[in-house]
Amino acid sequence: MKKDYYEVLGVNRDASDEEIKKAYRKLAMKHHPDRNPDNPKAEEHFKEAKEAYETLSDGQKRAAYDQYGHAAFEAGGMGGGSPFGAGGAGAAGFDFSDIFGDIFGGGRGGGGRSNVQRGADLRYNMEITLEQAARGTETQIRVPTMAECETCHGSGAKPGTSPTSCTTCGGMGQVRMQQGFFSIQQPCPRCHGSGKIIASPCKDCSGNGRIKQHKTLSVKIPAGVDNDDRIRLSGEGEHGMNGGPPGDLYVVIHIKPHAVFQRDHNDLHCEMPISFSTAALGGEIEIPTLDGAARIKIPAETQSGKQFRLRGKGIKGVRSSSHGDLHCHVIVETPVNLTDRQKELLREFETINATDSGHHNPRAKSWMDKVKDFFGQ
Repeated sequence: MKKDYYEVLGVNRDASDEEIKKAYRKLAMKHHPDRNPDNPKAEEHFKEAKEAYETLSDGQKRAAYDQYGHAAFEAGGMGGGSPFGAGGAGAAGFDFSDIFGDIFGGGRGGGGRSNVQRGADLRYNMEITLEQAARGTETQIRVPTMAECETCHGSGAKPGTSPTSCTTCGGMGQVRMQQGFFSIQQPCPRCHGSGKIIASPCKDCSGNGRIKQHKTLSVKIPAGVDNDDRIRLSGEGEHGMNGGPPGDLYVVIHIKPHAVFQRDHNDLHCEMPISFSTAALGGEIEIPTLDGAARIKIPAETQSGKQFRLRGKGIKGVRSSSHGDLHCHVIVETPVNLTDRQKELLREFETINATDSGHHNPRAKSWMDKVKDFFGQ
């Protein structure tokens, strides 16, 4: 008595076509005779899985099987004979060849490979400024691409002639190689899988059916894009072969270095030099932002490297609901090109400061204390 096909594949009776195919692939790979030499049971399981799959993957056969069971395919039953025909899963006439096509992408039933090929995807590297990335922009680009040859209309043959079917593979694009009891399909060595032979190639495209061209495209850059973000232009890649669909064009964003700001995701960072007197006494300074100037208050006794944050003055990312922040790092600048009077005042200040340096220079005193501890003094 034959096993239930659903039990053979290990799926429920309401399993989808994809679940049935997945289960069959798993069993086929597990029990394939090539992986289990000299194992009759593995070959038997392989045949059972193939027979079950060929029935359940066909809508009409599955409906008949669900209603009548195996009787639907027995002689005199609903099907009027075996659904597998002479090349089915019979012990003597079993054909292993289609397992390779079903698992690795080819079609079932021994048909040739389709000559239709999708065009290749293209990549275009675009440099934009930080301002353009923050606000968005629209620009035009000129990209090289492979387009259909207008002389031969993509056939690759000289006008007035046409490609002929390959006599080696009969126009199928594939030939069958026999290795023991295995029958394996591979691309035809003469036509390289195209199924066609071009005796008189087109002079403009040299028989390729495509020529290199340039085209100008308009690209919209959304506000908030960042480095390495990709913008997909559907159907703007290379032209397909033999009527195949074109590929896509991916515009990859690269942001130029900025003279003032450094970007960190949606936040911006900048350095702002301040004078020694402003750092010591405090004051107000003006700093740049992408939306214009802003003012911040510098408290007295501010140390070099102090960071001030301006909320919402960063960039609103493409996938963000709010703006980032602007981080201003103040750097106390040492004065240069001093006059004699300035030098005199600084020396006087240094003399006064030296009488109680620990009070006026707490960081220096702390550092010196650490040095003394290090040397054991």
